[in-house]
Amino acid sequence: MKHFLIKYRFQNGSPEDWHREIKRFIAALDSDPACAGKLSYRCMKAGDGSGYYHLASVTDDETSKTLQGRDFFSQYKEKTNYYAGGSVEVVPLELIAQTQTGA
Repeated sequence: MKHFLIKYRFQNGSPEDWHREIKRFIAALDSDPACAGKLSYRCMKAGDGSGYYHLASVTDDETSKTLQGRDFFSQYKEKTNYYAGGSVEVVPLELIAQTQTGA
């Protein structure tokens, strides 16, 4: 499994609109038969600040490549760049240890 942290500061648009876009993206992930059950995606916001953190985990390279080829993924990347003012950092993470549930 591969893990990624996507981080940025919210800079453009309405937070409510952005949150709706995030929920649409997650719904698209859950309903895509090639991706459902093969990846995890969470978005979190730092308290009252403007920092956003997305945690993505994907089971294998094939699923990652499939996802990257989806139109909804390309559109979401563009929207992420817009809301982040063009400054998005994607950090590959290496899992060292986790709880039994992996939650």
